[in-house]
Amino acid sequence: MFYNYGEIEINHLKRRDKKMAAAIERLGMIARPLSPDLFSALIRNIVDQQISVKAALTVNTRLVALLGTVTPLAIAAATIEAIQGCGMTMRKAGYIKGAADAALNGSLDLSAISQLPDNEVISQLSNLNGVGIWTAEMLLISSLSRPDILSWGDLAIRRGMMNLYCHKTLPRERFEKYRRRYTPYGTTASLYLWALSHETA
Repeated sequence: MFYNYGEIEINHLKRRDKKMAAAIERLGMIARPLSPDLFSALIRNIVDQQISVKAALTVNTRLVALLGTVTPLAIAAATIEAIQGCGMTMRKAGYIKGAADAALNGSLDLSAISQLPDNEVISQLSNLNGVGIWTAEMLLISSLSRPDILSWGDLAIRRGMMNLYCHKTLPRERFEKYRRRYTPYGTTASLYLWALSHETA
């Protein structure tokens, strides 16, 4: 399952920005995997913070082996020591237990969150310990398929933008200028900026 975009989004970005148009022509369609289960994606995102991709894969695999299925009830039934023993800090294990508690007590309403506007999703998710704006924005893309997410907090997005426009610096106001140009299809622009972040300007 991948993020769904097509001619409408591509044609909008091409019309609005010649350099983005050239990048889209060169890179073609980009497949971005989705994680439709918001809770398990949230937990995986917490695990992934500040560790390498390889380490994150190992820890997530151990967590799934421990829990069976990554659900609020399964996490609540596990001890914090068992979760920490999957290869993470005790603080991160506490964040995971806290997210499960919030889902179970209703302070994080996962059944309703998909109906909320982007800013309210960010607000609710970032109320959780261990979850910031960037994490919430990544979940808006990967779990909720929101069409207009362009994250200032994502270093790769900023690096891709600097590569695309040959900027040595990227002040916030310049970033916001491009964000307005891409709207309402910032997420599709993000796919291309992530790809461009790996290239040399």
